[in-house]
Amino acid sequence: MSIQKVRIYFEQRGIADRIREFDVSSATVELAAVAVGVEGARIAKSLSFKVEDQPVVVVAAGDAKVDNGKYKAQFHTKAKMLTHEEAHERIGHDVGGVCPFALPEDVKVYLDVSLKRFETVFPAAGSGNSAIELTCEELERYSSNFVEWVDVCKDWQ
Repeated sequence: MSIQKVRIYFEQRGIADRIREFDVSSATVELAAVAVGVEGARIAKSLSFKVEDQPVVVVAAGDAKVDNGKYKAQFHTKAKMLTHEEAHERIGHDVGGVCPFALPEDVKVYLDVSLKRFETVFPAAGSGNSAIELTCEELERYSSNFVEWVDVCKDWQ
């Protein structure tokens, strides 16, 4: 199970005790906001895309939407999300629990600047009923295969 991989990943980094598991679903921004008890914008949603047949994860604020023009300028291709099956196979997490942790080496992680306005954010922890509270600095530090901060979203300013 994906949350177990994330738990082991975080145990190696000394923060596994910070994972929160819920009795309710946190598989969407709205559900996660209710489960965690914060505004939806503070949910760090992980979106999985294909760039030149390589999977990438872009983590953005819950109220941000991918801006196709900015995305194309950053990645030199149109935004094409992975299917549920591709996310499971290539990312190793199911949709609803996709997160930037415990990823295969070929999955690059990009963090969107829409997150930087918050002191802490809440990404999933590998399942559709989990989250972990992290500062943006911690999110960068603990994300697998972190590449860089990007500006590929709109509607959050």
